[in-house]
Amino acid sequence: MDSAKISQIADIMRDYGLSRVRVEEPDGSAVELECGGVAPAPAAPVTPAPAPSPGAEPFVRVGSKVKKGETLCVIEAMKVMNEVTAEADGEIVDICVKDGDLVEYGCCLMKIY
Repeated sequence: MDSAKISQIADIMRDYGLSRVRVEEPDGSAVELECGGVAPAPAAPVTPAPAPSPGAEPFVRVGSKVKKGETLCVIEAMKVMNEVTAEADGEIVDICVKDGDLVEYGCCLMKIY
């Protein structure tokens, strides 16, 4: 098999994301091509948020002092746990939602002063 044909096969492999291919000619000869590129990095392990289970003690209560960046609560959206952090230092003066309530983007969860 000539190098132009091998190059063409390699291009097809790249276009279709193939890692290995074997081509047999009518005369019985064959060529096998395999990509020897860098293996993809393994996916980073998903570490669960330090979320209390339903019914467990909450992260904060009314009167809790918080620092900017501290986790206030965790919201589940489409089976993904999202930590909500304090935007500023302060004290929790009101918690506007209850555990398990449905919330929307932009709704008030807590008041910090």
